[in-house]
Amino acid sequence: MNSEVQIPVWLPFLLLFSSLFFLMKKKIGAKRRTRSNQLPPGPPKLPIIGNLHQLGSLPHRSLQQLSKKYGPVMLLQLGSVPTLVVSSAKTAQQVLKTYDLECCSRPLLAATGRLSYSYLDVAFTPYGKHWKEMRKICLLELLSVKRVQSFRFIREEEVALMIDSISQSSSSGNPVNLSYKSMSLNMEVICRVAFGKSFRDGGLDVRKFQGLVQEAFSIMGSFSASDFFPRVGRFIDRITGMHGRLQRIFHDLDLFYQEVIDDHLRSERHKQEEDDDIIDVLLKIKKNQTDSSALQITHDHIKAITMNIFFAGVETGAAVVEWVMAELARNPRVMKKAQEEIRNHIGEKGKISESDIDQLQYLKLVVKEALRFHPPGAFLIPRESRSQFTINGYNVYPKTLIYVNVWAIGRDPESWENPGQFYPERFIDSPLDYKGHHFEFLPFGAGRRGCPGMNMGLLMVELALANLLYHFDWKLPNGLKEEDLNMEEAAGLSNHVKQALVLVPTKHQ
Repeated sequence: MNSEVQIPVWLPFLLLFSSLFFLMKKKIGAKRRTRSNQLPPGPPKLPIIGNLHQLGSLPHRSLQQLSKKYGPVMLLQLGSVPTLVVSSAKTAQQVLKTYDLECCSRPLLAATGRLSYSYLDVAFTPYGKHWKEMRKICLLELLSVKRVQSFRFIREEEVALMIDSISQSSSSGNPVNLSYKSMSLNMEVICRVAFGKSFRDGGLDVRKFQGLVQEAFSIMGSFSASDFFPRVGRFIDRITGMHGRLQRIFHDLDLFYQEVIDDHLRSERHKQEEDDDIIDVLLKIKKNQTDSSALQITHDHIKAITMNIFFAGVETGAAVVEWVMAELARNPRVMKKAQEEIRNHIGEKGKISESDIDQLQYLKLVVKEALRFHPPGAFLIPRESRSQFTINGYNVYPKTLIYVNVWAIGRDPESWENPGQFYPERFIDSPLDYKGHHFEFLPFGAGRRGCPGMNMGLLMVELALANLLYHFDWKLPNGLKEEDLNMEEAAGLSNHVKQALVLVPTKHQ
């Protein structure tokens, strides 16, 4: 689903333009030496574009290499935007815990944020009243343990359908595109959870929505001039067509969400409360609110919440399943050990339910190691500083963009032994978890901006993996050797494998 990020058409022009000013700007640093001594270190920058040329196609890797030279607190200038990059557990703890309140604002990034949050300016209010109410609704009404458990039958049904589909391929010896299967599985589950509709259903044009989602993923993983040049970037985006593309996708998504809401309002939905989808829950909150309610829910709020849950849930869950299966294919010892645990526990029952997952301790170690080694988001969603604070003795000023390089932290030799090795046993008897309490391990973030959908996402991942490993033995196609499997990453919104993962399943007897 991810397409590789291409160099923006406007960037070469800026590079050419900036070179004309290079000599004129050579001495400007001396005039600001007093203040710069208090700023974090960072690589030299070019006029106008700053350090944009140093990001590369995989910024998490490029910035990890730069941090080896300039340290775990590093300041760059991305266009006109000062940007702080932190790359160690200790510095991440300062940003996400010590100075969480100072860093909890969200920047309005054109491609990665504006599409998802177009409905809600309050989403960017720094920990304000409306933001608190929105998060409370998500945690208590939509993503609570009880609500997540109510969607169990959806997850189990969709996984069973995926297994049946793969069984047809295994009977004929055909390879299976697991990248496609994992993405389709997550899209089906989230669509049913959010809208009460499947892509297989009639009625609403969910297939059109599937195409919109794919295009949205592509644009949200691309560069936009507005992200780095707030004053002139919108003009550049209009010239390149980025602005028009964003507007069209948002308009089409808005029409789809309104159609879903209208369908829920028209339908005679005599269901048990535990069978409510997310639209049902939000419409009930809207219906029951009073004039004294802290936040007056509108249809735009419902659309925004649903969009964020959908986009966050589909990409990340699919990426984790993809990376786990890729690492297992490269590490037959680990795959065999995981399969033996699952098959010994399930026996002849022939079906894995969510109630079995808690007994599969080694599978949980495998998932943990994949989250460390291949976090679904190489960076946490960027933050923006609200006020001045000091980190490692350096000043960070308001309106500084802040990136936490989770990918680099998960491979930091100061936090992990043999960090370049995929070794699930490292988590045996380890207190480290992914819930935001240990800053060496941050696949879902921490603090006020931690991921509220973590539990629902992991249930989906673990159930899918348990079934894939229980029902099938897996091998690489066309005599490919383990060490030759392409483990390159695709540039994009989430951290996926660059080349689709294709494996050959054999039905386990």
